[in-house]
Amino acid sequence: MSNLLSQVKIAFVGAGSMAEAIFRGLIERKVASPQQLYVMNRANQERMEQLRAQYGVHTTNDAQTREAYIREADVVVLCMKPKDVETSFQDLKPLFREEQLLISVIAGLTTDKIERLLATRMPIVRTMPNTSSTIGLGATGMCFSSTVTPANQQLAIDMFEAVGIVSVIEEDKMEILTGVSGSGPAYVYYLMEAMTKAGIEGGLTEETARELTLQTVLGAANMVKLTGEDPAELRRKVTSPNGATHASIQVLDQYDFGEAVSRAVARSGERSKEMGDAIAAQSTQA
Repeated sequence: MSNLLSQVKIAFVGAGSMAEAIFRGLIERKVASPQQLYVMNRANQERMEQLRAQYGVHTTNDAQTREAYIREADVVVLCMKPKDVETSFQDLKPLFREEQLLISVIAGLTTDKIERLLATRMPIVRTMPNTSSTIGLGATGMCFSSTVTPANQQLAIDMFEAVGIVSVIEEDKMEILTGVSGSGPAYVYYLMEAMTKAGIEGGLTEETARELTLQTVLGAANMVKLTGEDPAELRRKVTSPNGATHASIQVLDQYDFGEAVSRAVARSGERSKEMGDAIAAQSTQA
């Protein structure tokens, strides 16, 4: 970790679960103090009070205070929902300084589009974290605009390493990363949901089916991590010819399980791009 994070003021525009995951990680890993962190939304005062009480961060939904927080920040993290981007960008545009670092957590919105919408050349970091960031086990994809300095890059990497791992990639790979890791937890939850349901239908109690499914997924993920082996090789090792697992894999193949996952990953990436294009189109028309 660099020492930069302990010296900067970071403003979070939007106070949802992802913003909370990031600043909680910064606080819990002691890479930034609550006094450096400024969190804001437009209207939900109860949410602001809860975050201030729980973490000790500065919070506000007052317009003037929000403007002051943004103007004084060294780093601004855009965590608003896509539907709020157009209004938020109009409000933010006159407040930014080109020496500030802008970090976007908005799905599908490219650095080039952010530059055009804000009419700025400020350094922009585009990120795609996933929801596992809320427990410090996130996977974040990250890319940079041309004006991002090495110091800016390290600062952004340090921020997101506080909530998991970071993969720095080319921007044209951000959509497929969204399909793999951004939406990825949902695929695993869907699989767990189906396994649990099948266990219950077969006569297990709900509690037993849930516990067995959870431990199975947890164990499988850790096997891959701790052994360093390819998942395909681990699968082969537990799939005896003509055995029970072999029979079940044949059923998954019959229903094109692998193809379904591949298509799901691709569609997630496509949808991310569609959402980014829609944001840009709406803002251009405004």
